Amino acid sequence: MDEFVLNQLTVRGDTWRVFRIMAEFVEGFETLAQIPPAVSIFGSSRAKPTDPAYVLAEEIAKLLARHGYSVITGGGPGIMEAANKGAKEGGGLSVGLNIEIPAEQAPNPYIGKLLNFRHFFVRKVMFVKYSVAFVILPGGFGTLDELFEAVTLIQTKKVKPFPVILVQGDYWKGLLHWLRDVVTRQGNISSDDLNILEVADTPEEVLQLIKASVPREPAGT
Repeated sequence: MDEFVLNQLTVRGDTWRVFRIMAEFVEGFETLAQIPPAVSIFGSSRAKPTDPAYVLAEEIAKLLARHGYSVITGGGPGIMEAANKGAKEGGGLSVGLNIEIPAEQAPNPYIGKLLNFRHFFVRKVMFVKYSVAFVILPGGFGTLDELFEAVTLIQTKKVKPFPVILVQGDYWKGLLHWLRDVVTRQGNISSDDLNILEVADTPEEVLQLIKASVPREPAGT
C-alpha cells in the first residue's frame, strides 16, 4: 500500500473520529443540561472506604445533596465512589462521567445518571460547563490535572470564576507553599492568582464557601 493511500485512510479515520467526538458532546450536553446545579468532586481512585478522605468525601457529598446540589464525579472507585454514595444517601442526583481507559475503570454502583466518554477533553468540558464548584480531595495525577485545568481556565478568563476548593489542608500545604514561595516569587503567576484556590477541612466549610461564592445556588436552600 503506497504512502498516498495510507494518508487517505488516515484522513478518513480522523474525519470519522470528529463525528464520534461530536456525538459525545451532544449526549453530554443533552443529558447534563437537565440536572440541578452541580458540584464536581475529585480525588484518588485508590482511596479505600476506611481512608479518612473517603469518609470525608462521602460526608461532603451527602451534605451538598441535602442542600439541593447534584454531585458529579469521574464515576470510578475511591473518592469518586464515596462522593456518589454520599449524594445518593443524601437524596440528591448522583452523576458519573466515566472514562474508557486501558486499565478499565468500572462505574461504581452509586451512580444515578451515567455517561461514558472515550475522550478526556470532552469529559473535562462537561465537568466545567455543568459545575458551580470544584471540590478537590487528596489524589494523584488525574486529580491534579482537573485542579489545574480549572485554575487555568479561571486565570485566563475563559470561564466565569467558580470556587475551587482544596479539602484536607495538610495534604495541599506543600503545593500551596511551592506556588506561593517559588512560582509566585519568580513571577510566573501573580499573588491574585492564588486567590482562585480555597481551602476547607470540613463538609460545613465546603458548603459555606460554595454558598458564599455561587449565585446560582438551588432555590430554597
